[in-house]
Amino acid sequence: MSEPGGGRGFGSSVPQRAPWSLVAATAALCLVSATSVWTAGASPMSREEKQKLGNQVLEMFDHAYGNYMEHAYPADELMPLTCRGRVRGQEPSRGDVDDALGKFSLTLIDSLDTLVVLNKTKEFEDAVRKVLRDVNLDNDVVVSVFETNIRVLGGLLGGHSLAIMLKEKGEYMQWYNDELLQMAKQLGYKLLPAFNTTSGLPYPRINLKFGIRKPEARTGTETDTCTACAGTLILEFAALSRFTGATIFEEYARKALDFLWEKRQRSSNLVGVTINIHTGDWVRKDSGVGAGIDSYYEYLLKAYVLLGDDSFLERFNTHYDAIMRYISQPPLLLDVHIHKPMLNARTWMDALLAFFPGLQVLKGDIRPAIETHEMLYQVIKKHNFLPEAFTTDFRVHWAQHPLRPEFAESTYFLYKATGDPYYLEVGKTLIENLNKYARVPCGFAAMKDVRTGSHEDRMDSFFLAEMFKYLYLLFADKEDVIFDIEDYIFTTEAHLLPLWLSTTNQRISKKNTTSEYTELDDSNFDWTCPNTQILFPNDPLYAQSIREPLKNVVDKSCPRGIIRVEESFRSGAKPPLRARDFMATNPEHLEILKKMGAASSIDAEDGLRFMQEMIELSSQQQKEQQLPPRAVQIVSHPFFGRVVLTAGPAQFGLDLSKHKETRGFVASSKPYNGCSELTNPEAVMGKIALIQRGQCMFAEKARNIQNAGAIGGIVIDDNEGSSSDTAPLFQMAGDGKDTDDITIPMLFLFSKEGSIILDAIREYEEVEVLLSDKAKDRAAILKDPEMENEEPPSSENDSQNQSAEQIASGSQEVDLVDQESLNSHPESLSPADTDNAASISPSEQNSNPTENHETTSLDGECTDLDNQLQEQSETEEDSNPNVSWGKKVQPIDSILADWNEDIEAFEMMEKDEL
Repeated sequence: MSEPGGGRGFGSSVPQRAPWSLVAATAALCLVSATSVWTAGASPMSREEKQKLGNQVLEMFDHAYGNYMEHAYPADELMPLTCRGRVRGQEPSRGDVDDALGKFSLTLIDSLDTLVVLNKTKEFEDAVRKVLRDVNLDNDVVVSVFETNIRVLGGLLGGHSLAIMLKEKGEYMQWYNDELLQMAKQLGYKLLPAFNTTSGLPYPRINLKFGIRKPEARTGTETDTCTACAGTLILEFAALSRFTGATIFEEYARKALDFLWEKRQRSSNLVGVTINIHTGDWVRKDSGVGAGIDSYYEYLLKAYVLLGDDSFLERFNTHYDAIMRYISQPPLLLDVHIHKPMLNARTWMDALLAFFPGLQVLKGDIRPAIETHEMLYQVIKKHNFLPEAFTTDFRVHWAQHPLRPEFAESTYFLYKATGDPYYLEVGKTLIENLNKYARVPCGFAAMKDVRTGSHEDRMDSFFLAEMFKYLYLLFADKEDVIFDIEDYIFTTEAHLLPLWLSTTNQRISKKNTTSEYTELDDSNFDWTCPNTQILFPNDPLYAQSIREPLKNVVDKSCPRGIIRVEESFRSGAKPPLRARDFMATNPEHLEILKKMGAASSIDAEDGLRFMQEMIELSSQQQKEQQLPPRAVQIVSHPFFGRVVLTAGPAQFGLDLSKHKETRGFVASSKPYNGCSELTNPEAVMGKIALIQRGQCMFAEKARNIQNAGAIGGIVIDDNEGSSSDTAPLFQMAGDGKDTDDITIPMLFLFSKEGSIILDAIREYEEVEVLLSDKAKDRAAILKDPEMENEEPPSSENDSQNQSAEQIASGSQEVDLVDQESLNSHPESLSPADTDNAASISPSEQNSNPTENHETTSLDGECTDLDNQLQEQSETEEDSNPNVSWGKKVQPIDSILADWNEDIEAFEMMEKDEL
């Protein structure tokens, strides 16, 4: 028997505190026979098809990695639409997102161990040489401690782990002499000054060259950090200590974890999202398993696996019990207040929680893992990708998708735990969607809006570090990987650390602070590998039976408060008043409002929930006042629909949300501003005219190109460098006159997006685009009769399409900036001197409905619950919560006075971004 945490003897059933192991990542389940149980639940996938899909993953990685190396290296990341590197300081700031960039070739370091997992050992050896030759860690740049730890330090340690493995095998890396480890040690010492706080929690940012607080550092004034930021250090820092013998790194990471544990809310055993690094006070008191907290829980469990310290497992189990008691509302995972855990803190979920089913598999709690994973998969099937945030009734809350890998991670672990071929089909869907909607000539582009299919000029390093690793391993058999993946544990960035570190350089004194603060019930803790017969009953349809009720959860169910509302119905109680049903003219509703907070604790909880829902509802309506974007899709050779540009609509002309898309070749109008009769009507006849913004009204431009025979118009911003990622979308307004005479569709592109089309014209002359409310499926584009004579690109030669890449790279002067959420840029766009940029008021939106059906198709479907409440008023005014809210001031003010602290928390949560 091995030492605790030693990473050996995982198959034994010794009733001691033996380490857990589950393939690759985590070592949490001993599932030696479960993989053969599930074939009856779904059609098994042949080895040939698995190999085909595995090879497809390899080709996709080559496309992403090859384009990074060709067009971006040594920059930190690739900008796949403009085929160039993203260099900190040379592109407009994206805020906190840029804190991951440190001018240290981030994507290359993050991809090191992926190369080995994918059997690209020669490329790995070349990559290591490039890192050692080119990467400088002494840059005058402020970086995120959290991101630098998981991506760069983790990448160097993962690369070192596999470099020494390959060296031992005797074929590759024979020259290697721990150079990556020395770089990791250098970086570790650069991060240590961040821990110079009274609490031991690190500052969120540090200057790689000047550290903290020095005038040159430009950082060190922050007071808050997120729980995950301070609690996701132990694996990398402990591994660095175990590899080098320098105990200081593990000591600092342990101290931060100890402090977070001490500061948990004692009655609920939950932690908040952000904490003051000096006082230890919780700044945001909401708690969940998504953004801001996620990897804190992950690292508690994995720290036990890697280090063999029982206190980490005890803490994890204590937190997990609280999560399942308060946050888990199957299949949903909803944030709650740490002091009032029965009260939901928000009505939406973020995409980062998609990792949690995988963690539940490692814990051995398979049923809720299957449930949540299936719910997320249904959301993906509706939108092609998981939106950055979505509501409890599965509407899009934040529409971006930066190619996050967490869902693929959970899919991989569920397949390894169950052997159910259903999860292979899920992985196949992920591959198809990435190739169909995210693949562009220079790599893979993040989705700016999953509803329209528009892209961002962004390919984060984690896409190569994690996505391709999990997808390849999902379809790989053991012999397809050149080393035993079960000898390693995955970090949160999917970097590989060897389990033998648990018995190496153990010089840290382990103080078990867990039992000092809580009485632990031993029945909650499993000290042995879970019995697979208990986890997976002898029913081959077990997993399918769990998934089946959730197949239509997105389209047909109404899961808002599922458990608690259903329980109230079963008990015969009347359901509480919900914000979405409130009407100021309904006397019963006003009477319920008066009682809230006064009659009983139940009424108080209902009242607080009502206030929270009202704030969320008001915020959601403000978001919906922003018109959903339209799409301009380049469909001609060599793009074939792969490039989708975000466009703003017009208040006049053909409404693309109600009519079929418009397709045609583009032509520039003369004069380019379109403010007078066109002098080149023959050039725009039957085409989509390109016009520059400015010097006259939008409607006047539309009439002039329509009179010349154009079938549509694209107005391009005259403000050089503007982008839909840095400025909010808006409607092109009319001229105050009757615009019914304008019958062609009109869309607006900012300068960045417009330049891509103009560059394509310069290169190819004939450029065809599709104007629509949502990007069209590429397969449908290729089947179009107009494309019969075109030769579509194959996945094998797509990365070799140099001409398409030159088009994008020709836009060197065009900057593309990512917005971090739909709320990131509330400021209005300044219109040109005589152009009208109209924002949408609630009344205007009702009179001119243009909302994308994706965000509203579920409204009104949940009639079973709604019919048990008061009937809706027939008047538009009465059904509008914004109108009714202001009509009864005194009762609401009195409630607000009682719950002021919670209301402030709600408002702060709404402002926070992922």
